[in-house]
Amino acid sequence: QVQLVESGGGSVQAGGSLRLSCTASGYMYGSICMGWFRQAPGKEREGVAVIWSTGGSPYYADSVKGRFTVSRDNAKNTVYLQMNSLKYEDTAMYYCAAHRGFCGGSWDVFSDYNYWGQGTQVTVSS
Repeated sequence: QVQLVESGGGSVQAGGSLRLSCTASGYMYGSICMGWFRQAPGKEREGVAVIWSTGGSPYYADSVKGRFTVSRDNAKNTVYLQMNSLKYEDTAMYYCAAHRGFCGGSWDVFSDYNYWGQGTQVTVSS
């Protein structure tokens, strides 16, 4: 079993930055795809960015490319999401998610992820 705990959300003005962290505990051996989804009120949950534990390029949603960076520290079992140039439309609950195996072309299918954090709120004011 894997447990995920997020931190780092908050409120910021448009153009500002925030960094989210997600630390995993439990059985973390082997290949794991881990990253971030978000859900705004009245909208579907969408993939933001994910990264594979054993290498390869991260995957990003088109809406965050060039502004967000996902990274990992395997020694700490932690994945980060650096969010720069935040926009009002980035306002959402951000969830850390993980599944065993590699991150593939269908990385943003949330039903493929069987481990989820409790979520951390990000609010961007215009």
